[in-house]
Amino acid sequence: MEFNPIDIFLHLDIYLAQLVDSYGIWVYGILFAVIFCETGLVVTPFLPGDSLLFVAGTIAATGGMELPVLIVCLMTAAILGDSSNYFIGRFIGEKLFANPQSKIFRRDYLARTHAFYDRHGGKTVTMARFVPIVRTFAPFVAGVGEMPYLRFLAFSVFGTVLWVGGLTTLGYLFGNVEFIKKNLSVVLIGIVALSFMPAGIEYLRARLAPGARE
Repeated sequence: MEFNPIDIFLHLDIYLAQLVDSYGIWVYGILFAVIFCETGLVVTPFLPGDSLLFVAGTIAATGGMELPVLIVCLMTAAILGDSSNYFIGRFIGEKLFANPQSKIFRRDYLARTHAFYDRHGGKTVTMARFVPIVRTFAPFVAGVGEMPYLRFLAFSVFGTVLWVGGLTTLGYLFGNVEFIKKNLSVVLIGIVALSFMPAGIEYLRARLAPGARE
C-alpha cells in the first residue's frame, strides 16, 4: 500500500491501523517522531496528539502493538520533546529579547515571563500537556522564562505520565467498544474538549478571584 508521507505525518491518527499492518514494529519509531515533534518543535503544534494517543491505545487492545512498549515509547518522546523545546527557548530567548528597542520582544515582557514561571511554572507545564497547541509552546516559554530545568523536568514527567498513560489506557480499555468505534469522531472531539477544560477552569478562577480586573 502506498502512502503520502506528509499526509500520514499530519493525520497519523487516521492512518495508524494501516501503518501497523504495513510496517509492524517500525510504527513505534513513526509514533515517536510525531509525538517528539508535536511537543518539541515550536513550529509544529498542528500535529496530532490526544487523538493519536487514544487511537494507538485502541490498536494495542487488538494486539497490533504492545501497550507497555507503546507507553514507554510515547512517554520518552514527549519528555525528550519537552526538554528540547525548553532548551531552544532557553538559548534563543535572550537573543530574541536582546534589542532594547524591539517593539515585539520587549525586555519587560521577558521579565514578566520570568516572574510568571517563578510563581506558576510547575502547574503550567503539567496542565499544558492536556491543551492542544499550548503544550507545544509551554516548554519553549518555560525556557525563555528560565524556569530551573530540574523543576521543569519534574513537572514535565508528571504531566507526561498523566497525559500519555491516561489517553493510551483509555483507548486500550474503551476504544474498541462498539459505540465508540461507530462514533469515534465524536469521542475524539470530546477528548479535545476535555483537554481544554483545565485551561478554562484556570481562566475562570483567575477572572473570579478577588481583585481581578475587568
